[in-house]
Amino acid sequence: MPTRTSEVRLFELDNGTMSQARLAKEVWDYERYAGHRVWEGARGTIGETYPFWQRHRYTRSKTFPWLHVVLAGKAEHLLDNRLEALTAAVRGITIAVWANNLPRLMRGEPWYEMGVDDPDRRRARYPEAVGR
Repeated sequence: MPTRTSEVRLFELDNGTMSQARLAKEVWDYERYAGHRVWEGARGTIGETYPFWQRHRYTRSKTFPWLHVVLAGKAEHLLDNRLEALTAAVRGITIAVWANNLPRLMRGEPWYEMGVDDPDRRRARYPEAVGR
């Protein structure tokens, strides 16, 4: 399993009943959330911009917390199919996404990397609001 110092890990557990399209939408929504930025500093002061999540939820860092997707609730070969479909659905994602199914995790097998965190590309995709 990949490790990072002072990193927040988020786990999404799919019980096997969520549609593949909805599962992919959840990952894309997370990426869009990672791209939002707000103004740091009081009104009338010289402030800097920080990603929304850094200001409100987590310690400041240049990278967004990894999204871990755990697939469960079906036979392992069906979970593998869901994993392949999810990988194809989120191609080009700009956040670090790691996924695996529950049986493999219980056997101690490593996570599968679907997306790599790229803050520069994320900023280009989700620019700051005009006037900031």
